[in-house]
Amino acid sequence: MKNLKYISVILIALFFTSCEDVIDVDLPTGEPKLVVDASINWQLGTTGNEQTIKLTTSTGYYQPTVPTVSGATVFVTNTDTNQVFDFVETIGTGQYVCSTFEPVLDGNYQLTVITGGQTYTATEKLMSVVPIDKIEQKEAPFGDDSVEINVFFTDNGATDDFYMFRYITSFGAIPNYGVSDDEFFQGNQFNDVYFNEELKPGASFDVTIFGVSEQFYNYMNLLLDIAGGGGPFATAPAKVKGNILNTTDAQNTAFGYFRLSQTDTRNYVVE
Repeated sequence: MKNLKYISVILIALFFTSCEDVIDVDLPTGEPKLVVDASINWQLGTTGNEQTIKLTTSTGYYQPTVPTVSGATVFVTNTDTNQVFDFVETIGTGQYVCSTFEPVLDGNYQLTVITGGQTYTATEKLMSVVPIDKIEQKEAPFGDDSVEINVFFTDNGATDDFYMFRYITSFGAIPNYGVSDDEFFQGNQFNDVYFNEELKPGASFDVTIFGVSEQFYNYMNLLLDIAGGGGPFATAPAKVKGNILNTTDAQNTAFGYFRLSQTDTRNYVVE
């Protein structure tokens, strides 16, 4: 499948013999940067009115917790209608919630975050998605009793579409992600393939298909490329920039992305 990549983070336990020493690597830590998790997801068949935006800051590699950002002003504006949706913090959590959001397909939206005397903005369009047709399993090519999962969907032939896939499993600590475009299957039924050696009878997972913009597709492709190789101390081949802009101080950049997607989610239990 063209441009289809997956990332799966595996925790590895390292055992040392009594004559080996543990080496602590002194890693430099830069100034904390704002991190914006602004993913507006509209599940097919729902109103999409409940949405959450999370604000944190970057921190040192060895720090056990991620600092949250409280007291910010957060709102999203439908720039086609000038309707403003306020996101109010659940006190002390860094999570900003709106219960009256109104998603509009192909609508243009702007995110505004004001914190620490700085104003950050981002613009994006709410992208549509096609529903999942069916999910099938077959014997994995690597043997044992694990299986390969095929998630079928039918592309909209009238548009150039970009997709993100997320798998949340009953046995994994974090989701697995992948992205694809419709260049080679436009207007046809296609299937996304997912394999994990833990996909054995009784295991369950949720798969979500997201409609995303070409800009976000390119952004996610870069992230998956970087995370997929070189280990945790590898040097990134390029600085991956999201669409969050600091309009107060352009040098004080933020991390993260403002994305709006229609989605379809299905649960599946391996037989």
